[in-house]
Parts: sequence; structure tokens; C-alpha cells
Amino acid sequence: MKRLFDLVLALVAAVFLALPVVFVALAVRLTSPGPILYWSDRVGRHNRIFKMPKFRTMRTDTPTLATHLLVNPEQWLTPIGSFLRKSSLDELPQLWSILKGDMSFVGPRPALFNQYDLITLRTERGVHELLPGLTGWAQINGRDELPIPEKVQLDVEYLHKQSFIFDLKILFLTALKVLVRDGVSH
Repeated sequence: MKRLFDLVLALVAAVFLALPVVFVALAVRLTSPGPILYWSDRVGRHNRIFKMPKFRTMRTDTPTLATHLLVNPEQWLTPIGSFLRKSSLDELPQLWSILKGDMSFVGPRPALFNQYDLITLRTERGVHELLPGLTGWAQINGRDELPIPEKVQLDVEYLHKQSFIFDLKILFLTALKVLVRDGVSH
């Protein structure tokens, strides 16, 4: 049922978001050199690496690190990068990953391939068995501000409480958080 829900919602969202996607793509192209999309190596279900697209918010010479590990991450942002991140518009291309089956709408956010501390803790706690999500329980309970052990604890809580109703609650709370830009540091 979850996969069917993901497919239907992703197709409906793709139709309604087609125009904003075009505008964001043009804005990225016109405000900084380089590709429109950034394809990030991410850790998926069973720790399998997949390519996850995002609208590019960082300069092309940015080191391949999690944003929180960069010294002065603001220096690496494109002119519209901060806005795209705070509004979560940079995440729109991930509808492709949902349609493809690499992601779900709700699950633990996919780790970068080199976030070994996060990957290790998730594997030890069984979270790696879940399909990663566009949003998740940890995202609505702290997003960028959470230390990794707390993020993993929330991922474990989701692992044990997951249900269709819980996913709907997370999606609703995510929409509220995005609207007020709560928990976004960059």
C-alpha cells in the first residue's frame, strides 16, 4: 500500500509542481554556472548507494561533505541556494527517486555515502532496512539541528511506529514545518 501511495502522490505532485520545477530550474541556470541538478550519492535501503537529484544550491567547487561539516557553509551557496534550501524547493527533483523506487515520501532521510557515523548507527539499529524518505520523523523533530544519535533514535522510533496513519501525520507536519521554515539552518 505504501508503494502505491508513493506512486500516486508522486504523479499528482509532478503534475501540480511542473511549473514551479521549470521556474526553479531556470533560476538555478540563470544565477550560477554549472548543472541545474546535483546528483548526490546517497545510502538507500540495505545500505545500497543510489543517485539522488536535488536542485543545485551549492557552487560546483564545494567539497563533497554534509553541509554541517563544512567550515562556513554559507560561502559555498549559490545566489539562490539559501532560499531554495529554506523553502525546500531544492528537494523537488526527488520525486524522480520516489517514482523510481529508491525513496518513499516518508522514511529516514538518505545519508550521504560518506556519513559513516550515521550509516553505522542506523545499521546497528536496523534502520537501514527502511526505504529512505523525502521527509521523516527526525525531520519534523529537529531537521538540520539534531545531533546524529538523536536523529537515529527518532529513525528507530519511526521504524517501530510506522503505519499509513503515522506517515500521513508526518507529511502534514512536514508541510507545516516547510511553510514556517522551521529547523532549517542553511
